[in-house]
Amino acid sequence: MIVRVRRDLRTLVDLTRRRTIAAERGHAGSGRNRHGRDGRPALVEVPPGTAVYDAGTGDLLYDAIDSDGQFELLRGGRGGKGNAHFATSRNQTPRFAQPGEPGEELRLRVELRIIADIGFVGKPNAGKSSLLGRLTAATPKIGAYPFTTKIPNLGVMSLGDEQLILADIPGLIEGASDGAGLGFRFLRHVSRTRMLAYVLDLEVEDPAADLHVLEHELAAFSPELAARRRLLVANKVDLPQAAERLDRLRAAMDEEVVAVSALSGAGIRELAGRFLQLARELPVAGDGDTSGERP
Repeated sequence: MIVRVRRDLRTLVDLTRRRTIAAERGHAGSGRNRHGRDGRPALVEVPPGTAVYDAGTGDLLYDAIDSDGQFELLRGGRGGKGNAHFATSRNQTPRFAQPGEPGEELRLRVELRIIADIGFVGKPNAGKSSLLGRLTAATPKIGAYPFTTKIPNLGVMSLGDEQLILADIPGLIEGASDGAGLGFRFLRHVSRTRMLAYVLDLEVEDPAADLHVLEHELAAFSPELAARRRLLVANKVDLPQAAERLDRLRAAMDEEVVAVSALSGAGIRELAGRFLQLARELPVAGDGDTSGERP
């Protein structure tokens, strides 16, 4: 079985329809001592950022960081020897042959840890999906209830000749590092982003308190992840009470806070420019060390 990385794939949805993946059986030999044709290998195509594990031991077998790589994960069995191999002067046409050996089999667990330039982290309903839709051509599911986003949504933000991949990650709640809510699924996805945009909701009374929850959960999962380059994005600046809460948030933070409204589009152009400026200063995608993550 060969695992091949395809740059244009974004999810593992095709694999959910293939519970058993098998290579083609090798063909039998034929007359005049001709070998049988080898069976075609099973080809599994995955998006960049896919990790393939042995489901039994949990060992990592392949980490598809490169966008154009491929890897032979399982080998087919050796073909058997035909009856001509066993011919002797006394028995020139033996009626037996050596059967072929079975190929390797393994139960696998496949996990997509997306590779994106900037990952949106925030509590449910902070407006991450709406923000992604404003900045890119993506059309994520949006709703006024928790966990509208169950899987990461990706979008491409273009400014001139430059592009950034943005990721809307499922909402993070208190206790996620212990498995609450979408728990480890959230945290594993966000571990492959080069930079984090903390999306804070100005509809809540104390956005700074939400930020502290996010920081705590990320640090509990991976100190390296919590220390990654970040930008604070205060969303829903169009609300009547937002100005006062934005002032208090900026007073409490000793760092830049970009105020936007995903609904009205206010501040979106400024945010896109800051994303691009900061991304230019970051290491290339795939260079991040995720060894500090909790298993």
